Amino acid sequence: MQTQLPEPDADERAHSDQLVALIANEIAAQGPMPFSRFMMLCLYAPGLGYYSAGRMKFGAAGDFITAPELGPLYARCIARALAPSLRELGPQAEFLELGGGSGAFAVDALRELAARDALPRRYLMLEPSADLRARQHEHVHAQLDASLAARVRWIERPPEDAWQGVLFANEVIDALPATRFTLRDGEVYEECIAREHGRFVRVDRPADALVAGAVRHVERELGAPFADGYRSEILPQLPYWLQAIAAPLECGLLLFADYGYPRAEFYLPERSDGTLVCHYRHRAHADPLHWPGLTDLTAFVDFTALAEAGVGAGFDFVGYAPQGQFLLASGLLDLVDAQGDEVERVRQTTAIKRLSLPGEMGERFQVMAFARGLDGALPSLRRVDLSRRL
Repeated sequence: MQTQLPEPDADERAHSDQLVALIANEIAAQGPMPFSRFMMLCLYAPGLGYYSAGRMKFGAAGDFITAPELGPLYARCIARALAPSLRELGPQAEFLELGGGSGAFAVDALRELAARDALPRRYLMLEPSADLRARQHEHVHAQLDASLAARVRWIERPPEDAWQGVLFANEVIDALPATRFTLRDGEVYEECIAREHGRFVRVDRPADALVAGAVRHVERELGAPFADGYRSEILPQLPYWLQAIAAPLECGLLLFADYGYPRAEFYLPERSDGTLVCHYRHRAHADPLHWPGLTDLTAFVDFTALAEAGVGAGFDFVGYAPQGQFLLASGLLDLVDAQGDEVERVRQTTAIKRLSLPGEMGERFQVMAFARGLDGALPSLRRVDLSRRL
């Protein structure tokens, strides 16, 4: 597999070697490292992690293309769906985007919200990476007029004071450090990373109470134990993470978009090695130990677990549906510019297909929303709700 991947240049190798040394030193001091810790360092180690360093991640020059990078239709459609709630919340409403990628979503969403008289008081971008914050700032101020750009603020941690508005997260949960587990003689083990003969290797250690309890909860919900040797991912920290980012929201909406499955599909018997995917220069592979710091590591989302976490945090469940159905119900086709030139029409048609067709992002990506203090929010999602699958 690795022979089919492009080789990094000398600077990239040196960058990866620095992260390898950091991880190796921690393993030498503390013993085998839980995979979740390894994933966290690979993605977020200051100055060295995949999302913390300066390489281009998004678009044709990066390692993958997200929905906002396909053009403005995605952000415009999301903004159109959220605009009524922002207007209902009034002039103090704020918009919080987790992550933010290149800043493309913020630019297109703010333009659409302005056209719909639904501008938030502030557009907050929660972005822990200093490099990505700088890229987003440059893009926002280059693309938006001064009055719109002035509404954008960057924050490094979730709001702690009470606020009202909407929170949106596209491809965020898949990048939370995932715990990998397996079963041996009916007991739960956690996958860890060790260092042997100058190389990282994967080893299994008995799981602690938090991980074992999370796995047993899934088994109870599925109605059957996992078979010995079954290996997959779980996010025991998901309820605490959601509580941390959303607890101060007094009134408003949470909308998540990500690739994933309902629990019964996530843990299918044939999916016996989990859902972990690595991305390197638009190539997907399954080796998370390959060039740490240069490779994106993600795991699909268990949307049943997300529903449990949202309701457990005190929010009302709004709905769940494949992304394509939600976007079409939210008026995606109405946003097409029939007056545009031929090139633009082809570009828009291509984007719509990628966003909505089952073989593209339309089925692989799912959306889920929660509300607090808003009755009847997101009617387009309620119309296509498939929460019975959860």
